[in-house]
Amino acid sequence: MANNKVKFGLSNCVMAVMTENNGSITYGNPISVPGAVNLSLEPQGDTNDFYADNYIYFSSTANQGYEGDLEIAMIPDAIRTAIMGETVDSNGAYVESSNDTFKNFAFGFQIEGDVKARRFWYYNCSLTRPTNSGATIEASKEPQTDTLTIKAMPRSTDLKVRVFMEKTDDNVSAYNGFFTEVYETPASV
Repeated sequence: MANNKVKFGLSNCVMAVMTENNGSITYGNPISVPGAVNLSLEPQGDTNDFYADNYIYFSSTANQGYEGDLEIAMIPDAIRTAIMGETVDSNGAYVESSNDTFKNFAFGFQIEGDVKARRFWYYNCSLTRPTNSGATIEASKEPQTDTLTIKAMPRSTDLKVRVFMEKTDDNVSAYNGFFTEVYETPASV
């Protein structure tokens, strides 16, 4: 089977609220995050080199996950309430309070390739409060976007950071159901 030579496109962004209780992690149903524009997640963790015999004798890297930005058309209301902790009053107004509690979540998305798409889950993510911005209409209407800064960390239970999958003849069912719930590696692996 042919492998991708290039990647392009971003779609199928989802977030699922993570709950940790007595050393066990569960996830809620994935919430769709439509309007994905751009995603950039940079590796976190230092690399340390040990020099001996006039060269790098040993090198180690600490995997502390990833951090970066997800640019989307607009933050979905379901994300504001389920993950960002905002409340909705009796008039339908979304209320942000200084004591809102953000919830950790799993973050899934798909990146296309020239041959096949890759589907990802990052298992333990957090958000920072987004910037609120807008711009005036000039000669044409230019859509404004929202940017969410995401930190993807290792899970406390098994230190897993992320998983990705491409469709093969052997995993059609798992691939097709990849975003119906947070993917977990089968016990035999």
